[in-house]
Amino acid sequence: MRFSTIAVFLIIGFGASLLGQSVKPTPSDDDIPKPVPVDISLAGADRPDITRFLNVRRAESPSLSPDGTKLAFSTQITGKPQLWIVDAKGGWPRQLTFGASITFHEWSPAGDWIIYGTDRAGNERVGFYLITPDGRRERELLAPSDAFRVFGGFTRDGKKIAYATTKRNGIDFDIHLFDVQTGVDREVFRGRMGLSAVSWRPDGGAVILSESRGEDANDIYLFDVASGKLDTLFQPNVASSYESFSWTPDGRGFYLSTNQDRDFAGLAYYEIASRHLTYIDTPECDVMQASLSLDGRLLAWIVNRGGYSSLHVRNLTTGKAMQPFELPRGVYSFHWAKDAPVAAIAISGPQIPGDVWTWNAHTGQLHRATRSAAAGLDLSTVVIPTHHSFPARDGVTTHGLLYMPRGLPSGVRPPVLLSVHGGPTMQARPRFNPAHQYLLSRGIAVLDLNYRGSTGYGKRYARLNDRRLRANEICDLADAIDWLRHEGKVDADRAAVMGNSYGGYLALAAVTRFPEHFDGGVALAGVSDWVTALEGASPSLKASDRIEYGDINDPEDRAFFRRISPITHVANVKVPVMVLHGANDPRDPVTESDQFVRAIRTHGGQVEYLRFPDEGHGIRKLSNRIIAYRRIAAYLERILEIGGNGADPNEPTGRPGSASASRGERKSLAPLADRSMPAGS
Repeated sequence: MRFSTIAVFLIIGFGASLLGQSVKPTPSDDDIPKPVPVDISLAGADRPDITRFLNVRRAESPSLSPDGTKLAFSTQITGKPQLWIVDAKGGWPRQLTFGASITFHEWSPAGDWIIYGTDRAGNERVGFYLITPDGRRERELLAPSDAFRVFGGFTRDGKKIAYATTKRNGIDFDIHLFDVQTGVDREVFRGRMGLSAVSWRPDGGAVILSESRGEDANDIYLFDVASGKLDTLFQPNVASSYESFSWTPDGRGFYLSTNQDRDFAGLAYYEIASRHLTYIDTPECDVMQASLSLDGRLLAWIVNRGGYSSLHVRNLTTGKAMQPFELPRGVYSFHWAKDAPVAAIAISGPQIPGDVWTWNAHTGQLHRATRSAAAGLDLSTVVIPTHHSFPARDGVTTHGLLYMPRGLPSGVRPPVLLSVHGGPTMQARPRFNPAHQYLLSRGIAVLDLNYRGSTGYGKRYARLNDRRLRANEICDLADAIDWLRHEGKVDADRAAVMGNSYGGYLALAAVTRFPEHFDGGVALAGVSDWVTALEGASPSLKASDRIEYGDINDPEDRAFFRRISPITHVANVKVPVMVLHGANDPRDPVTESDQFVRAIRTHGGQVEYLRFPDEGHGIRKLSNRIIAYRRIAAYLERILEIGGNGADPNEPTGRPGSASASRGERKSLAPLADRSMPAGS
């Protein structure tokens, strides 16, 4: 099969040269997206266009003023992420920033400033700025530069911040202390790759440092600022995860979520003096976050069950659970105010794209602080997924969220999009996805796959794609389509795959390694050649890459990654492919997409390429998102034969002589031995 495919491409290429046709250069002017009119369908239309879905807003990243009366948050109301502020009980919000996209923000514990970060067109080299809560004064703390920086938080008095930076040599992260009042910036610890400051001790005398140990694990140290001593707190033989540090007021210990000695992360308390870790809650699912009120009386934590969050609050004085309150179903994050018993709860779900509630623990009052615009859509009709688990070919249980279109006629099976998340140590969770919901409204089902290597299903599952096991995850994509075919709810003979970042790599891998399973693939910011990608990765990734992937300087590792790279198998591509990438991407360089697109064109294949000059790892600007997802939607509707693009969506598939029928026949006749071969073989 591979030989015949190569032969076809060679014939096409040779024929083109005979006709005097040259291969289109990559990148070309046509690959650079051009501005388009922002037309939008009428509200209430039976089939809203993609632009209306992309205009749905969300409020996220909440940060409360110390007294709990004001809420800062980020939103893309203006078309790119900016900082806004609103009364904690709700009201009319005010915009604070008006420049480049903000990447993070946090209210100073002193209440006088809010710190925020911006970069240059998505290059992730962040500058730090202060702005007053009334928005009338700003200060530049650190201008954007060629260095990568990671914000490490304020001291409890708000006078200093810690941050990690690659300023010294462009590779290693050193820990710096910046005095907000005087502007004095000094290096306090000479570090290494993958090091960052994550949590100050209440007295400001020490800060917790985290060092990457793969993508799903870290080692933890306590750095004493005055003496310069580094004390190792957690460095177990089996790499584990330690997150969400929440100190007790006396600084004797902290609460955290960790999976040390466990498969799932639990809620735990660590006492510094005794070096003792005590588990408090150990459900058979992950504890995602621990948060202690400033007075040390109320402990909150979030549990992830099948992607949905549940919130738990305990009064540590009485030992009793707080009376639960009704929250919309979705994915949560929880944040206490520094000096008040008020918490901000950010919620995102299929029917809530993103908003923030505030809760006063003393009065019990719950307020919806933000009400993001739904762009004229009735979000009560948005599809809610069902969680499914199914076996892969080697017996490993894989997982996914299945979204089925509403209102299908009886007996009609829709085509399906296989969505693969990035990371890979991430999880497909039930959040609002505008592209997915648009495709659902057009009659396309979506399976949001949690392939092996995803988080949310235990430490063992998250490591099933580490190093040489990485080849096996590619088979999960084909097995998911086979499971869908067996279930019979969708027409698995009309299937496409789409992913961003690591998911972009998997989309390219799917169309090169299992071309008989997919009518096409969409890859956003994907890796095409692991050798060049690992060599060109940003310093923030290289520390974990050596553990998660391997040593690219080792000849055997290098040969392995060459074998599993999509570009090695590009001659197998039989279907139209769509590729998107930001030119300023520091994580997966844009050259990864350039070289794959160039190879497709050289072999005479079909490819659409959108190369955004003002984006990085992802597409932030609304104007660019509209361009990108309009093209993606049109491409998917065309290759999946949705009404107006090649077929009647209500006509049963498998028609004699149809493209999907012939592809389905090839699938059914494919030898089992070929299909069960490891993807990296």
